[in-house]
Amino acid sequence: MLLSGGLDSYTAAAIARDQGFDLYALTVRYGQLHARELVAARHVSDALGVRDRLELSVDLAAVGGSALTGGTPVPKDRELDKGEIPPTYVPARNTVLLSLALAWAEVLGSQDIFIGVNALDYSGYPDCRPEFVQAFERLAALATKAGVEGQPLCVHTPLIDWSKAEIIRRGVALGVDYGLTHSCYDPAPDGRPCSRCDSCRLRARGFEEAGLPDPVFT
Repeated sequence: MLLSGGLDSYTAAAIARDQGFDLYALTVRYGQLHARELVAARHVSDALGVRDRLELSVDLAAVGGSALTGGTPVPKDRELDKGEIPPTYVPARNTVLLSLALAWAEVLGSQDIFIGVNALDYSGYPDCRPEFVQAFERLAALATKAGVEGQPLCVHTPLIDWSKAEIIRRGVALGVDYGLTHSCYDPAPDGRPCSRCDSCRLRARGFEEAGLPDPVFT
């Protein structure tokens, strides 16, 4: 399970657990400007009762090209749902993260990877689309010993076509504690969310549409 400490990955992991999977959590320090989401990922892993947890470092900040790694300022109060690729897109991030998950899955003997990508509520990221996930599965079948030997990998994307409100309702039904999660792209030094970046605003809209309070603010 690719676990970022955010709302979506926590929900996807809870769904996997509910389906009877044993969870192995992979969190990646990819050069993001703040460590708050890494702390959240550790708390979420504990809450999920994962079998094992691995934290890896890949410095995508050295590559640049993203507001999340310091290339440009994090945009605030931006118009949402335009479908354009935003400055917070990290070049090839999900390709890199899924590749790391693929390597660990092969070592573990697992044929299943869960990732909390979502293409409906916010489709600006090209590596959150079903087409990308399907292409990665084809790559995995060709690029790994397991795939060549007839053990194909399945990349599970349970949230791919859900709205943020639907994701939140499902998570609440599964008993997840969203107070453990972190979504903000540009938090204050003490970790408080800015409430103005794309991620904060999409989260707020999701809780509002779900008719539920966000425990981060309660």
